Amino acid sequence: MLAKMRRLGQQTPVLFLTARDAIEDRVKGLELGADDYLVKPFAFEELLARVRAVLRRASGRASGILSCADLTLDPATRKVVRQGKEIRLTAREFALLQFLLEHAGEVVSRSRIVEAVWEHDFETFSNVVEVYIRYLRAKIDEPFPRKLIQTVRGVGYSLRDES
Repeated sequence: MLAKMRRLGQQTPVLFLTARDAIEDRVKGLELGADDYLVKPFAFEELLARVRAVLRRASGRASGILSCADLTLDPATRKVVRQGKEIRLTAREFALLQFLLEHAGEVVSRSRIVEAVWEHDFETFSNVVEVYIRYLRAKIDEPFPRKLIQTVRGVGYSLRDES
């Protein structure tokens, strides 16, 4: 049901509350478009904090089209286009690209990205951000001559037009 909602462009915040605690289940839920995933048993205070965080992110989403150079992202329709070609992204890739576009031209740290896009405490050795930046580059940059996703060594990432 959630995957269908997301395909239809519905951005209603979704928090999974479940006893399914396997990593595969968490990843699947987030990839389908959940904003967060909480495993039972949980502290009521944590549930409230996560609900507030999901609502805070949902209220802060831009309603207008975001763009950088020839790349556009429409949060309302969840459509991403570069040079007239539609690019299909997973829910997590979309969230990461939206965050980068909302901060286009800025250098954003890995920790800011995790906080905004995943809002989970990943262990410091986790390379989840790097993996998803690589996924985005494969779809957003590699097929095109102008590269928009920049790595700022030791600091983070930036989405900007270097031409």
